[in-house]
Amino acid sequence: MTKAKEGARTRLSKAERRAQLLSVAREMIRAEGADALTLGTLADSAGVTKPVVYEHFGDRAGLFAALYRQFDERQDASLETALASARPDVEGVVDVIATSYVACARAEGVEMAGVVAALHGTPVLARIRQESVGAYVERCRAALARVVGAESIDPIALEAAFASADVLASAVLASRIDEGDAHEALVRILLASIRE
Repeated sequence: MTKAKEGARTRLSKAERRAQLLSVAREMIRAEGADALTLGTLADSAGVTKPVVYEHFGDRAGLFAALYRQFDERQDASLETALASARPDVEGVVDVIATSYVACARAEGVEMAGVVAALHGTPVLARIRQESVGAYVERCRAALARVVGAESIDPIALEAAFASADVLASAVLASRIDEGDAHEALVRILLASIRE
């Protein structure tokens, strides 16, 4: 085998390269924190040139926005899987929503805290968070409506429940409360968003 063939790398498709870059970025955040992640350090760690990283994300905010969207997709998939196996009553649906939310927050915690902190105050994050929270709340509202009827759900209280869920998730990550307590509190808060 010639040296040229030995040194040849497998060329990834654009989607595969993006997935690889996001995976490396997540590893870097876990190991070094979000502050250490720049497009240049990502390029070095991924073994690609800077233009490749810039082509995928544009700038640092674009990279963090992509990481946030990836988290959002995983959270949505987790919720959908959980809802598919939920008992078909309000307690069953509320339980799987709370379980899924707390588990996802725990699994993504350190990385997502760094991503959100890096994007804090940027218009990009504000828009992405608003879209993400709105879509998540709507999925939960629809799941609850299937078991209690749409008229029984207080949309403002449901929105407030997920604001509370973020606070509970932060408390779990900071080890101020355990996951079980966060789950129980979130169940109570979600049930309170349903009119009798």
